[in-house]
Amino acid sequence: MCGIVGYVGKRNVTEFLLEGLRRLEYRGYDSAGIAVTTDDGAIQIRKKAGRVQELAGLVESSPVSGNIGVGHTRWATHGETTDVNSHPHVGGNGNVVLVHNGVIENYTSLRSQLQAIGYVFRTATDTEAVAHLVSHELDELELIGEDVADKEICVRAVENAISKLKGTYGLAILFQSLPNVIIAARNGSPLVIGVGKGENFVASDASPLVGHTNEVVYLADHELAIVHSDSFEVRHRESGRRDPSIHIIEHAAEDIGLGRFEHYMLKEIFEQPQTIENAMRGRLDDEEATAHFGGLNLTPQQLRRINRIVLTGCGTSWHAGLVGEYLIEEFARLPVEVEYASELRYRNPPLAEGTMVFAITQSGETADTLAAMRECKRKGLPSLAICNVVGSTIAREADGGVYLHAGPEVGVASTKAFTSQVTVLTLLGLFLGRMRNLSYQAGQRIISHLRSMPEVVQRTLECNDAVREVAEKYFQARNALYLGRLYNFPVALEGALKLKEISYLHAEGYPAAEMKHGPIALVDRDTPSIFVVPRGHIHPKVISNMEEIKARKGPIIAIACEGDDKVAEIADDVICVPDTEEFLQPLVTAVPLQLLAYHIAVLRGCNVDRPRNLAKSVTVE
Repeated sequence: MCGIVGYVGKRNVTEFLLEGLRRLEYRGYDSAGIAVTTDDGAIQIRKKAGRVQELAGLVESSPVSGNIGVGHTRWATHGETTDVNSHPHVGGNGNVVLVHNGVIENYTSLRSQLQAIGYVFRTATDTEAVAHLVSHELDELELIGEDVADKEICVRAVENAISKLKGTYGLAILFQSLPNVIIAARNGSPLVIGVGKGENFVASDASPLVGHTNEVVYLADHELAIVHSDSFEVRHRESGRRDPSIHIIEHAAEDIGLGRFEHYMLKEIFEQPQTIENAMRGRLDDEEATAHFGGLNLTPQQLRRINRIVLTGCGTSWHAGLVGEYLIEEFARLPVEVEYASELRYRNPPLAEGTMVFAITQSGETADTLAAMRECKRKGLPSLAICNVVGSTIAREADGGVYLHAGPEVGVASTKAFTSQVTVLTLLGLFLGRMRNLSYQAGQRIISHLRSMPEVVQRTLECNDAVREVAEKYFQARNALYLGRLYNFPVALEGALKLKEISYLHAEGYPAAEMKHGPIALVDRDTPSIFVVPRGHIHPKVISNMEEIKARKGPIIAIACEGDDKVAEIADDVICVPDTEEFLQPLVTAVPLQLLAYHIAVLRGCNVDRPRNLAKSVTVE
């Protein structure tokens, strides 16, 4: 949830840390701070509540320089967003300084124990308990007086301290007695080591490393890294020293830049024709009229024994799973259940043999989704992932899976990941359908329509100006209703979520026919109803639902196919999208809803890419 960055090498670390924190700000932006070991061996700290630019202003007025340091951008879990609660945190008499991502569940008892032996706490965070604990363990080892190098004493202090922690952590630690080393440790919160030439890096994910190195090592749970400028070492709690695998990251600097766009969210909305194409690339098999996946790691015989599928995720990924439910049941005639990962991890549903689980996640680090997948694996079920981030925890721990290839998604409100997930789920439905009852001709037809989707979505983006005009009419509304049916019901849920996330307007999504079972009581002249009503076999039914709203004088915004005169007669405003097959409509109808949320948020003066209280990757429970 928070962002960590660290550097050891020859360059002035301050500039790199600030740049890295800006790139990580989507992980948290309540406050930010850096700690730098200066040339005289002192560890200097600068930290400030607010955005990274506030920290940059502090550093400009009170400079600090050195060749090794760590930085942190925070999403608060314990303690208010104040300067003092900002990271980094100091342990003992200043001999330890660290930054932390995660939640320490037993920090209260640790805090009491440490206070009892004289440690003074100055913050309301769980992290300060870790800093004091590491300092305490270091003092204990130094008292013993073992004849080992300073590095080994510091490593043992960290190992002893983290063995007493309950919860999740990603840690990057500086020691006053060890001025040329960062020690990093991970359990449940992601950390990567960037491998450079004469310099090495630590970060929560690869985004701060783009343009500096393309080689990374993903730390696994219970691993610890000792990072020097010209070398690094990885150790595991149980198996000791490890020979880590180096992965190549493929992102270029322009992938995480804004380019011609004002916001990352708008950039990522407009990237969707390309990301949908990327999700399909190499996966369509014309000869067999099916989809091809190289990473499921299940034989055709094993797949044919599957008689039930569970899709699990959180937020936008859960909405994509709902679309997947319609797709797989339609194409493959397999029963599908879509579970909130946060609920699945604690429930004990009957998951019999023959059930296959897919964890759907953009980041691959979502705490609830990871826990749900682990629980299903523990019960012996094949557990696969639909994921965007290579090397992420879920991608590594899943039995197999499918990458989205959507590229970095920096905007906190997910857009291109949603359509990429829906694309992959469509391919999965085709793949499973062809293994069962879907005809060759039907498979060819699905492939043909899928291939046209990048161009269709490109045409859909031409509605941007029309969406902006609609947004100007309604941006001061206080509530909104989003309504759709069948494949477009999950799209309605996703549209409502987008509006809530970035404009702070209350919005709810419903199946359109459910309006008359209660929610229609909310309809009035000031509450717009956004209907997702493209052509399809229940188009007349949705038209009837629109009439019910119109009769009660509720304003109607319709997402409808070009040339739909029936919708135009009823709706106050119509946003036109290209006509397409019903099973592919979510890839089209989601786009104007993303744009509507975006333009309303901009008109309301909201921070589109960094909405309040939210972070991109939810790595804590």
